[in-house]
Amino acid sequence: MSVLEIRDLHVSVETEQGPKQILRGVNLTINQGETHAIMGPNGSGKSTLAYAIAGHPKYQITSGSILLDGVEMTTLTVDARARAGLFLAMQYPVEIPGVTVTNFLRTAKTAIDGVAPPIRTWVKDVRSSMEALRMDRTFAERNVNEGFSGGEKKRNEILQLELLKPKFAVLDETDSGLDVDALKIVSEGVNRAKENTDLGVLLITHYNRILKYITPDFVHVFVAGKVVESGGPELAVQLENEGYDVYVAANAEAIAASAAVDA
Repeated sequence: MSVLEIRDLHVSVETEQGPKQILRGVNLTINQGETHAIMGPNGSGKSTLAYAIAGHPKYQITSGSILLDGVEMTTLTVDARARAGLFLAMQYPVEIPGVTVTNFLRTAKTAIDGVAPPIRTWVKDVRSSMEALRMDRTFAERNVNEGFSGGEKKRNEILQLELLKPKFAVLDETDSGLDVDALKIVSEGVNRAKENTDLGVLLITHYNRILKYITPDFVHVFVAGKVVESGGPELAVQLENEGYDVYVAANAEAIAASAAVDA
């Protein structure tokens, strides 16, 4: 069984005023097959964690480790991390003019596996996943995310997830901008990926609503760039009812100190 370990991770981002520290000692261990939800207020560093795991060059890891099966990921390029088994579903998927969904998917699959998938089975798999995600077949010949609605972009992210079959997926606010029907369809796609490949999931969200469809094994409260409390699914319900005020108040000194340092 594969394991993704995040050990005492500190991350900074470059701003006009100089480096600003965002993550301040994140510790998480995710086993393959588990779903971990991260919830927290705006500006707490949740998306920074997602991009740091994926290897976005804007985010500088100043100390700590990201280990996948004991192999250090922080020294690897983005594509090498993808080949190792990491996947990021972005909060704001980008458009890629001139590249069709079909070509993008097959190129990505070939790059990750090191060999092109057989055409006959590949076409069948793509069509099956698109049908399950209620995506019209014409989307396969459209440019990646170009002219897609918010919901269509998120379905396209999950299409990639199902076909690329990573070991671990980071879902950065995949539920944002989705109506109830689209939320259910996207969630079903994530659950299928878990069932078919024993996928490990790190799900970043503000709200409990997606967790009604994707049941987490663990819920982590993220405040001021670190995990301040962990629990089971009941913690998400508590956060939905009570908000984050108690955690923000408990970490007020740390938040004030970090704001002073960043200033």
